Amino acid sequence: MKKTEFVYRELLFQVLEKGVQSFTQKGLSSRLKVSLSNVNHALQPLRRMNAIKVNPRNFSIVNARKILLFWASTRNPGSELVYSTRVEKPVGEIEKKMPSDVVFTAYSGYKFRFDEMPADYSEVYVYASDLEEVKKRFPEGKRNANLFVLEKDTLMEDYGKTATVGQIFADLWNLPEWYARDFLKELEAKIDALLE
Repeated sequence: MKKTEFVYRELLFQVLEKGVQSFTQKGLSSRLKVSLSNVNHALQPLRRMNAIKVNPRNFSIVNARKILLFWASTRNPGSELVYSTRVEKPVGEIEKKMPSDVVFTAYSGYKFRFDEMPADYSEVYVYASDLEEVKKRFPEGKRNANLFVLEKDTLMEDYGKTATVGQIFADLWNLPEWYARDFLKELEAKIDALLE
């Protein structure tokens, strides 16, 4: 994941899940272990679109929805795909057999975070750092893939076993399956409630 995306994920996590609205560039740089120039670069488009308001000592979120949509529309999870395979098991079994270090996103992430499913799904998307363990549990299959493993970044574990709300949204936004729309619709309603 690009370092600018670290910034978007953190801002959305703080706003949506912690209720924090005000930040400093230095604080973000320190928290995310990225340079101030990376933070500044990430904030430039947000400033242009009036999603943030820059004050002399800090900046505040004016429109989190704009940040969410900007990140979703510029994100390319396919570039982080490190493994895909076909597993002839129901998704619930695939999820149960995952190594303990994976972070669930997309459909599974939504299900585990909100304890519900807007639609049935047949693909599992995870972030993992121990690819060999995943391959050992789920050997390479020949048919259409239903398990997709993306490269896990070093900061992802800080957010828990399930991707953040913002990350789930951005990942769902970019998926090809028709039912991604159902998940997005429900997630948007949840995000609207969080932003009220």
